[in-house]
Amino acid sequence: MTATSVVRLSPGAPPASELLMPAADPERIAPRRLVAFLVMVFGMFMAILDIQIVSASLTEIQAGLAASSDEISWVQTAYLIAEVVMIPLSGFLSRALGTRIIFAISAAGFTVASLMCGLSTSINEMIVWRAIQGFIGGGMIPTVFATAFILFPPSRRALVSAMIGLVATLAPTVGPTVGGYLTDALSWHWLFFINILPGVVVTVAALALIDFDQPNLALFRHFDWFGLVTMAGFLGALQYVLEEGPRNDWFGDDTILTLAWVSGLSAVAFFVRVLTAAAPIVDIKAFSDRNFALGSLFSFVMGIGLYGLTTVYPLYLGQIRGYDALMIGETMFVSGLAMFLTAPFAGRLAARVDPRAMLVVGFLSFALGTWWMTYVTSDWDFWELLWPQIFRGVGLMLAIVPINNIALGTLPPERVKNASGLYNLTRNLGGAVGLAGIYTVLNDRTDLHLARLHERLTWSRPAALETLNNLTAQFHSFADANAMALKQLMLITHRQGVVMAFGDVFMMLTVLFMALAGLAVFMKKPGQAPGNAGGH
Repeated sequence: MTATSVVRLSPGAPPASELLMPAADPERIAPRRLVAFLVMVFGMFMAILDIQIVSASLTEIQAGLAASSDEISWVQTAYLIAEVVMIPLSGFLSRALGTRIIFAISAAGFTVASLMCGLSTSINEMIVWRAIQGFIGGGMIPTVFATAFILFPPSRRALVSAMIGLVATLAPTVGPTVGGYLTDALSWHWLFFINILPGVVVTVAALALIDFDQPNLALFRHFDWFGLVTMAGFLGALQYVLEEGPRNDWFGDDTILTLAWVSGLSAVAFFVRVLTAAAPIVDIKAFSDRNFALGSLFSFVMGIGLYGLTTVYPLYLGQIRGYDALMIGETMFVSGLAMFLTAPFAGRLAARVDPRAMLVVGFLSFALGTWWMTYVTSDWDFWELLWPQIFRGVGLMLAIVPINNIALGTLPPERVKNASGLYNLTRNLGGAVGLAGIYTVLNDRTDLHLARLHERLTWSRPAALETLNNLTAQFHSFADANAMALKQLMLITHRQGVVMAFGDVFMMLTVLFMALAGLAVFMKKPGQAPGNAGGH
């Protein structure tokens, strides 16, 4: 039965039919706005997917553009540097231009840049367009998170948070699968061309449907150019250091050392500016909110797990098992399927149980999956990786929903846009820091294990002699059978050292997520969100 409002009649009052009006339902979202939000979520999916869909096929892009191994890494580095600058900036732009304009510009720019990436004929062209693609497209992700917590009433946020959490975690997970299929069936150009038609649809729909807020162009009168420059220097240089450091001996490389200084000095100038300026480009005071600070910390560590394992699994499958991009994608699809099936359950569970309990279970599930992988051998295949990936997928979804709600769900509506940029920045920085740490640990532990294994390869060890004799017998028809057998033994030893290093990386992640589960136990239970318009 529809609720109504009844007003007592007085002489000269309008007819009763005009006074008996349906009361507004604060839980109802206009269908137009719901469709607009779903369009935005799809645009965010495109932007996040693009990172991993390209990373899975860098070898094919390198061959197509005749690029060197040093040059091809910039296809990803340029995108990530540009994106990490735009993400915190998007909060200001969303307030100044309004959700409709900033999202439409982001989607249109991302689409045009995707077209130009697919048409690139040289590595330099590709790098330029990838940087543009990352910068412009980076505005879509935090805008969707902010809209979810402004548009929807508190009673709907658990399910909405599950949906955007699914997109944020599923997109990088299925990226290798999609990239592998596209490259195998068509060509690497279609890694970018696939964005064009959806991008046009998202742009047009955003312009036609989004009406959540109004622009405030007066904010541009006080635009903090100094803050923008120092933020770009801080985050852009930091992203480069984290991306290139593991490959180039960290501070032993002059370029990395220089940019580390640039990042450090820019960071000092940036924080002084945002703490003293009347209208800073980014309001970091959102971190004074305990829930937001804790949620951002959890998001940072989730970035390590999300992007770290999305990289480690393909590395293992490619280097140890010899899989191509398509086979890697088919194997890793398990995590994506686990996330997809868990998302509805996680959304409903978040509305009924203590979020701290969900966090603990999610983190422990993730830790169980990584602990399982500490026993990895060079023979592990799809079935051995099945349960670790399921635990990872389930853990990610059970953790990401309460993390989103803790970080953004209790902030006043006027602070959500700025805070969303900072929150998403922590996840990306967590991924960058995590990857840098993983690559460094992988390299160092590989060297350590190889040194120890080589110490054991002596003529006095029967196992080593038996293996060498068996290999020599396999190559008996060749004149240099002994040399070939010895070389094969060294390759086996190297592979074993790398596998042991992978086990160490998984143990490091296990300890990290178990510690995070312990931190969640002592967290204060989040209070209710302040009232908002519920999208009206």
